[in-house]
Amino acid sequence: MGKKNHSHEISIILCFLAMAILMNCSDFANAEWKTCAGIVPVRYRNDRISITDFGGVGDGRTLNTKAFRAAIYRIGHLKRRGGTLLYIPPGVFLTGPFNLTSHMTLYLARGAVIKATQDTRHWPLIAPLPSYGRGRERPGGRYISFIHGDGLRDVIITGENGTIDGQGDVWWNMWRQRTLEFTRPNLVEFMNSINIIISNVIFKNSPFWNIHPVYCSNVVIHYVTILAPADSPNTDGIDPDSSSHVCIEDSYISTGDDLVAVKSGWDEYGIAYGRPSHGITIRRVTGSSPFAGIAVGSETSGGIEDVLAENINLFNMGVGIHLKTNIGRGGVIRNITVSNVYMENVRRGIKISGDVGDHPDENFNPNALPILKDVKIKDVWGEKVQQPGLIHGLKNAPFSGICLSNIHLHGPPGPRNLPWQCSDVTGAAIQVSPWPCSQLTSRLQYSECSNSF
Repeated sequence: MGKKNHSHEISIILCFLAMAILMNCSDFANAEWKTCAGIVPVRYRNDRISITDFGGVGDGRTLNTKAFRAAIYRIGHLKRRGGTLLYIPPGVFLTGPFNLTSHMTLYLARGAVIKATQDTRHWPLIAPLPSYGRGRERPGGRYISFIHGDGLRDVIITGENGTIDGQGDVWWNMWRQRTLEFTRPNLVEFMNSINIIISNVIFKNSPFWNIHPVYCSNVVIHYVTILAPADSPNTDGIDPDSSSHVCIEDSYISTGDDLVAVKSGWDEYGIAYGRPSHGITIRRVTGSSPFAGIAVGSETSGGIEDVLAENINLFNMGVGIHLKTNIGRGGVIRNITVSNVYMENVRRGIKISGDVGDHPDENFNPNALPILKDVKIKDVWGEKVQQPGLIHGLKNAPFSGICLSNIHLHGPPGPRNLPWQCSDVTGAAIQVSPWPCSQLTSRLQYSECSNSF
């Protein structure tokens, strides 16, 4: 990217962040500043090493995979008390994928870039996730994530807004040309890990999903910037997956897919694995995408509950708020609260649907119907929203307890505003415009939402 384009990109980010701060200033005026970041204590490492101590060269051409692996091997085997900080100085450090270890901090200085090699021969395959049964895109295994961790505890990725660059365009082109043999790699993935902090880093051009904590607990992701072109396929921002106690705050995300998507496994494999996502907080996130801003699903088979998203600012979106699942998923989706959302230039404001997403194979059980209930969406304002909302439950598993209040979604200029669309849903709505569908405005159903209004 040239300096001119880079400066323009930074200007856009700063503009969006300024708007987000202004729109959320009521947080300061009306209530105390809320944060969930305290669920993971910050560790300060007395032992520090630099990637240059292990032969790292930040010239953008030298492959530094051996240097990263040697440095992290040293951290894992010397086991200094309190852990060790691995310092990445200014420069562009080209490398293949590498594994982190417990009790370490990966620290990127200002001007530091960790850049993924585009030579796919350097990317080993790993087993598919048991809750997915196969790679998400292709049968069989999957390419290891660029920065990977499995079975870890007490790991921090942070710094002075250095950059982790996945150079994903070679992978995107393989997807477009249908030449992928296996599922593309994530940019960062933690599996079976606890007490993880990711902060103050720019993530860009992920081959696939950007940040993917799966089977994890106590994860804090805040003050991050995540960037990918709007046409980059499946570059989700942050996807908590079969994980608990995840805190996502104060971040800017502009990608080619959902900004934040909470998941919990895929059809019969997710049902068998049986690990839900719960205790997920998403707060003060700003971004844009041709897909969803705040999403649940569509992989919901382990169940998803106790999700709070608030103070969200969305621009140039496909869907503002999207809860999605499908037959064969099974699982229970409940206690989802979304509040204080501003959206502008959006195709559809709110979508809750039971017919979204594909299946891993022909062995899914069509009678495994998801249960979606107890959803509260309130205090939403939208401008230039083409269609306010669509809620389509399943005939044999209607969505229940869908409670909407103080939602005002204004259409684009012109005389014609499209209506809400609803089927197989019960709940209630108060102070919603345009006026929602009859299934949510019958006085007989207000009891489902009596505790929400």
